[in-house]
Formats: sequence, C-alpha cells, structure tokens
Amino acid sequence: MARFLLIHGASHGAWCWRDVVPALEAHDHEVFAIDLPSHGDDGTPVGDVTLDLYAQTIIRHLTAPTILVGHSMAGFPITRAAELAPGMIARLVYLCAHTPWPGKTMSEMRFLGATQPLVAAIRVSDDGLSHRFDPDMAPGLFYQDCPPETVDFALPRLTPQAQAPGKTVVELTANSQDKPRSYILCRKDGAIPPDLQEKLAARFAPGEVYELDSGHSPFFSMPGRLADLLDRIAAKTP
Repeated sequence: MARFLLIHGASHGAWCWRDVVPALEAHDHEVFAIDLPSHGDDGTPVGDVTLDLYAQTIIRHLTAPTILVGHSMAGFPITRAAELAPGMIARLVYLCAHTPWPGKTMSEMRFLGATQPLVAAIRVSDDGLSHRFDPDMAPGLFYQDCPPETVDFALPRLTPQAQAPGKTVVELTANSQDKPRSYILCRKDGAIPPDLQEKLAARFAPGEVYELDSGHSPFFSMPGRLADLLDRIAAKTP
C-alpha cells in the first residue's frame, strides 16, 4: 500500500480528483487530495499566494512517506515541496505537468512548445494579480474528451489563478532531482501540447515515462486507467 497526495493544477481544486480517489483506494492505497491556497474551499486571498505558500501547504500534509502527484501547473509546487522537505516524499509524479528547468519560470516554460494554446484563453484581472480562463474556451482546452456531466461539474468550480507562482523560478538540487520521478504524457492534451510534454519528459529516465491517450484531464476522462497507472508506478516505488 502507498500513500498518495494529489495536487490539482491551475484554477482547479481537490474536487477534480473526485473519481480518482475511490479508484486508487480500490487498489488499497491511502489517498488524499487537497486544495492549494485560494483554490476550491480555501479562502486565502489570491494576492497572498506564492509558489512557496503552495509548497508549504503540501508539506503540511506529508505525515508519512508519500507519492506526490502534480497535475499541470502543480509540477512546480510539488518540485518546490521536494526541495524544501525531501524526507517524506517517496516519489514525484508529473501528470501532463510543467516540470521546472534551471532558471525558467512556469510562464516561460510554456513557450518551449511549438504552440501556446492557453494564451488566448487567459483573462488577466484588472489588478494583475490573477487570471481566469475564458469559460467558452475552457471546455476545449481542458475537457474535450470528458463526459458532459463532468464538464458541467467543473466549469463553475474554476477559480482565479494567482499570477505569482507562474513567475517564480525553482532552484533545483538533488533534493528533487534525485527523487524517483515519473512523467505521464497525455497524447490528446489541448492545454499543454504533447510536443512540449515530450521535451519535458525527455529529462526523465526512459522507464519513468508513461502515456495516456487522454486530453488534459484524465482524472475525468479515464479515472480508472489513471488509477491503474498510478498503482503500477507505486509498485516500483521504494
């Protein structure tokens, strides 16, 4: 049995893992999903959010050796958490996620891809502290292969996304880079293009790169297959 902590991506919350949690529990794993600050039911003002605040929130939930799963934007917070508190992290799993490169912010990472599909959908707030995704464009970017019910469930729950974490560089050391690390590449992703994910995954050991024939939200489109894959990854985790 492994212990999983599931970390959502930009504008999402713990709610996006609703179908994966029971699927992983069916494999006899201990599973938790949390809201990062200013997401879901967390009331932190969006202007107070930093990448380190994300990381410290994750660290507070590391009460036993844990496999961290970070979706999309959460690749940066889980890496930062490993840099700050490596002792309780058994493995880092990046689910169609941005992975930090030396000297690059998350906002800069997306321009390594041939296209930047999210850019046209971003609506920055008047104060410049956060952004939202255009609700008319979000289904095609995030949920194009998801059941209609889950799209109806997700869209009203999307929250403003703080800008500061995306403008922060993660200083990389052995604390995160020498951890067991896995990358799950989603081949039909409309938000983080597969060509960019291939570049990110190229820095992982060949046996640690997996693929799903999914869009950006496999937790909705194929939660059982995602849980099965995470179970396989857990089985090879020290």
